[in-house]
Amino acid sequence: MSISVGDSIPSATLRTLTAEGPQEVKTDDFFAGRKVVLFAVPGAFTPTCNNDHLPSFRDNADAIREKGVAEIACVAINDMFALDAWSKATESAGKITMLSDGNGELSSAMGMTFDGSGFGLGTRSKRYAAIVDDGKVTAIEVEESPGACSVSSGSKILENL
Repeated sequence: MSISVGDSIPSATLRTLTAEGPQEVKTDDFFAGRKVVLFAVPGAFTPTCNNDHLPSFRDNADAIREKGVAEIACVAINDMFALDAWSKATESAGKITMLSDGNGELSSAMGMTFDGSGFGLGTRSKRYAAIVDDGKVTAIEVEESPGACSVSSGSKILENL
């Protein structure tokens, strides 16, 4: 069963790469007491993720924050090193926090995975965007296909804020 409006973000440990090195990010702490826009991509550097989804949040970051959002975060079932390189390559560093769900712990707990093994990708996260207020999902849009980026784009989530 997939996570929906009114549900809490499950407890999970994600990872991010900082200037000081790898850092664990506990979802209970990350989402507590603030509004966060969380979007998920099937994979760093993949065509739709790289050309459409991530740029839609990077380019709308200031407008999203003006609506009271404390942080914009991207989660993917990729390692933190790939996500850090992707952030730099797309000039998203400082605008979007990259969260590695390398083992798919959060994505699985949210019911947001799909089998991409037919494309050599293994288990991946569905493409979605959510507004999370103090750990509770207040809005979520999930794409029907991993190659689509319409209902979960940065401009669409901005309309929901």
